[in-house]
Amino acid sequence: MRFYLSCILLLSLSVSQAQTKSDTIGLIRNTAKLNDLNFTGDEADSMIDNLNYDFSLYKGLHKTLPPNSLPYPFAFEPLPHGYSIPVRQKKINWDIPKNIQLPPDKNELAFYSVMQLASLIKNKKISSVELTGFFLERLKKWSDTLECTITLTEELAMKEAKQADEDLKKGIYHGPLHGIPYGLKDLFAVKGYKTTWGTTPYKNQVIDENSFVYVQLKKAGAVLCAKLSLGALAYNNKWFGGETKDPWNLKLGSSGSSAGPAAATVAGLVPFSIGTETLGSIVSPSARCGATGLRPSFGTVSRSGAMVLSWSLDKIGPICRSAEDDAIVYYYINGTDGADAGSVDHAFNYNQKINLKNLKIAYAENYFKRLKEDAPEWKVIEFYRSQGVNVQAVNFPDNEFYPVNYITLILNSESAAAFDELTRTGRDSLIERQDKDFWPNTFRSARLTPAVEYINANRYRYTLCKKMYEFMKDIDVLIVPTFAGSQLTITNLTGNPVVCMPVGFNKNNLPQSITLVGRLYDEASILEAAKAFQDATDHNKKHPELFMK
Repeated sequence: MRFYLSCILLLSLSVSQAQTKSDTIGLIRNTAKLNDLNFTGDEADSMIDNLNYDFSLYKGLHKTLPPNSLPYPFAFEPLPHGYSIPVRQKKINWDIPKNIQLPPDKNELAFYSVMQLASLIKNKKISSVELTGFFLERLKKWSDTLECTITLTEELAMKEAKQADEDLKKGIYHGPLHGIPYGLKDLFAVKGYKTTWGTTPYKNQVIDENSFVYVQLKKAGAVLCAKLSLGALAYNNKWFGGETKDPWNLKLGSSGSSAGPAAATVAGLVPFSIGTETLGSIVSPSARCGATGLRPSFGTVSRSGAMVLSWSLDKIGPICRSAEDDAIVYYYINGTDGADAGSVDHAFNYNQKINLKNLKIAYAENYFKRLKEDAPEWKVIEFYRSQGVNVQAVNFPDNEFYPVNYITLILNSESAAAFDELTRTGRDSLIERQDKDFWPNTFRSARLTPAVEYINANRYRYTLCKKMYEFMKDIDVLIVPTFAGSQLTITNLTGNPVVCMPVGFNKNNLPQSITLVGRLYDEASILEAAKAFQDATDHNKKHPELFMK
């Protein structure tokens, strides 16, 4: 970056000074080589006036610095031209059980599903105030152990819980989330509370706005108990208050960046939580902690009121302990408020009682061949086949689809623009990590990425979206090992939805996971398939022993 700035500054100097025209031409040619270009001396000479004019434009732009919330007026559309988003929404009748009882040991409530808790609330076997108090106490007891909570929203939680109870007394029932506590990743704005983005430069920030997700959950009657930790600016699991821990082994981090949501949910500190993903931030902590995380199709949940990392890659999704809980939460948060240019309305026609034989399920054979014969991932395929599903073997064409890792150009360019103010004010020096692999250096390095290369990377991305759409055209559910090959990167670029769920434990008693990939705007199929697997197995019903008391 210093070399680049030196070049620009030297361009603006008079040739009569120590800086010669020959030096300037040499600097332009050398800078071009950083961009894989080779200009002749005459070509570089011709550029000088243009570059000096561009420099004056940059100076003009920098008289004011854009806040993170300033919109980007171009929206990424993952659906190839000529296709349409499904919008016909059918009514979903949530089958809330009637015979759920309070457990003899109240601590067992910590691991009740959303449906079980909904039954208790709806049938007035416990009040929302009582249930909320229970989870607030668990948050107070265990948050320091896991380093997973940034702000306890106790006053707001009790207010919302009382409202839920009052509504129920009046015969007003908002649905399965009525009176149910939850936690938000602390990059969602909630009026009256800090929104820290997990890092020192913003740890006292209060945004006078309610994020779309919070508003949707409030309408559904849910009760916000905590703003949970995230890695600094949505990277990894280290934040200004520490390193969020894995509930199964406190010597390990929970992974990130939705570190707090995954850890708190799995440890039973909240029944569910909301996370975000740009490149693995729901999938990775869900896999590490043994949560069931849904990363929905790009744009199906409005991001208004949320921190921007990458306009074309950020996604919002639920982190729960079951696919059915994911489905319930997603049903209430999906949609748009018109404030996020990249968000859309679409149909989510989830069926709790799907016939698996009606789903076209496949697995990535080239990935599975790399696994050991006794790997738990194989048992997932065996399960679906045992249910009469003709599970097809397919080849996931990593190299054909994705020969160059251009997500780096896209993500780094957009994130550097989103945090332009942070870099230019020098406050990036306050971020917890300052190594070459962390945000401050990434934001600086991205300054040398030409706009032309960023645009062309997105043009190649369009081709990738078309190829992926065609590949998934006859597949409802694609089973892949969670971190195999380039599928995690590819599906984040193409916006395809995924569910990550536990499928067993390794020799160190740590969760192992599988990922189900769906077609664009078809979260329902992968959630239905995941629910069927979880109904027949107990992997997602096992809980870290330390937190069962």
